[in-house]
Amino acid sequence: MKKTLKIKTVFLALIAMVVVTTGFKCNLISTTQGELLEPITLTWWGVYDDKSNFSEIIADYTAVHPNVSIDYRKLRLEEFQSELLDALAEDRGPDIVTLHNTWLGQYLPKLEPLPATTKMAYQTTQKSLGIKEETVIEVRETNAITVGQLKNSFVDVVSNDVVRDGKIYGLPLSIDTLVMFYNKDLFNNAGIPLPPTNWSELQEYVKRLTFQDNQGNLTQSGVAVGTADNVENNFDILSLLMMQNGAAMTINQAATFYAVPPGGDKTYNPGPEALRFYTDFATPTKEVYTWGSTMPNSLDAFAQGKVGIIFGYNHDISYIEARRQGKLNYGIAKMPQIPGRSEMNYASYWVQAVTKKSKNINAAWDFIQFMTQSTQAKKYLTKTTQPTALRSLVEEQLANDQLNIFASQVLTSTSWYHGSDVQVAKNAFAEMINVVLKGEVGFEKAAELAARKIQQTL
Repeated sequence: MKKTLKIKTVFLALIAMVVVTTGFKCNLISTTQGELLEPITLTWWGVYDDKSNFSEIIADYTAVHPNVSIDYRKLRLEEFQSELLDALAEDRGPDIVTLHNTWLGQYLPKLEPLPATTKMAYQTTQKSLGIKEETVIEVRETNAITVGQLKNSFVDVVSNDVVRDGKIYGLPLSIDTLVMFYNKDLFNNAGIPLPPTNWSELQEYVKRLTFQDNQGNLTQSGVAVGTADNVENNFDILSLLMMQNGAAMTINQAATFYAVPPGGDKTYNPGPEALRFYTDFATPTKEVYTWGSTMPNSLDAFAQGKVGIIFGYNHDISYIEARRQGKLNYGIAKMPQIPGRSEMNYASYWVQAVTKKSKNINAAWDFIQFMTQSTQAKKYLTKTTQPTALRSLVEEQLANDQLNIFASQVLTSTSWYHGSDVQVAKNAFAEMINVVLKGEVGFEKAAELAARKIQQTL
C-alpha cells in the first residue's frame, strides 16, 4: 500500500509540474483522461517463469507508463488452476494470467478478448522552444492488433488456437514443439550414425537399440513409446502420429479422429492405424517391441541412459539435466515424419490472457501487446532460451545451435484440442492405449470410445 501511495504522489506531482511549467493543455487531464493517469497495479499469475525473466520488459514498459506497476506471482503447476478458479470466484483474481494453449477453452467464459483500441497515458520528453527538454504526459489511443495482423506476425498455430469467434483471447511469447532426444552413445554402439528422419527408419533402428535378458525383460529400450502412464507427453505424441497419418481430429467441434476423414480411403482408417503403430512398441509379440509398463518414466529412463530415443520439449531439457547420471551424451533432432507427406509438428505453449473481472482490462491488454512485440519478446527469449512464436525471429533462431531444431519446426506446428477440459482428453487417450494393450477392444472401437468421452468437452 505504501508503494502504491508513493507512486501516486510522485506521478500526480509530475503531472502538476508539467501543467505548470509547460502550459500542458487542461483537456489532457479531463475526468476521463484523469482516470488513465491514476496509479495502476497489474497483477499477473504464471507457472514456470520467474519474475526476473520479464524484468527488462517490465522496466521498459513502466518507463513510458510510470503510473503502472506490475506484480508478477509464480505458482506451482499443481496448484495453479485450483487457485485461479477460487480467486476468480471470489473476485480477487489476477488481471493477467498465463494459460496453456489447451486451457483456453476451459477459461474462455472468464476471459476478456482484446479490445479494438487501448488508451494509455505516456510519459515522453520534448524540447521547449527547441532548447530545453521537458517531460510531457500525453494520452494516446492505439489500435489493437487485428486477427489479420496476428496471422501475419505469429506462426499459424497461434491464430488457430487463440482466435475464437473472430476475437483474440491471448498472445504468446514463445512456442515449444515436440522434438526427438536421442542417446548418441547408444546410437554409436549400435552402429547408427544419425537419428531417424521418418517413422520407418525409427522402427528399424529400434530393433538394433533394444536388448532383453534371458527372461525376456527389457534391459535397454530403443524408444519410449507404446504405453500411457510412463510415457511423458503420450497425448501429444499419439495426437501427432494421428494427424501426420491423415486423421481429422475434429470436424465442426466434433471429435472425429476415430473415423475415416471425408474423401479418405474407406479401406484405411488413419486414426486407429496410428494407435496400432504406437502400441506396437509395447506389444511383446511385435518385432518392434521395446517398451513396457515396468519401465520408469520416459524422461527418467533417458536421463539414466536406459533408452535410445524419447520425445519431449525444450522445457524438458532442464528436467533431464537435473537427473542425468554421469555423462549423458545426447542430441536433439526433428520429429520423424511420414515420407511423401507435408511436414507436421506438434506445438505446446503458453499465452498471456486478461481476466474478465479485471478492473484494468485496458492496461492489461496494452502491456500484453507491448511484451509480445518482437523487440520485447526477444529479450525474454534470449534470457530463457525459448523458441519464438513470432515469424520475424525464426530466421535468427535458426542460426542458434540451442534453438535451431525447435525454430525449424514452429512454422509447421499445430495442435488440436480446443475443448473445455484437456485433462478429460488426456485421460481418454490414456485409456484408449491401455484397453488396446490389454486386448479388451480393437483399435477402431478403442478410438471411438475415446472420441465419445472427448466429445462431451467440445
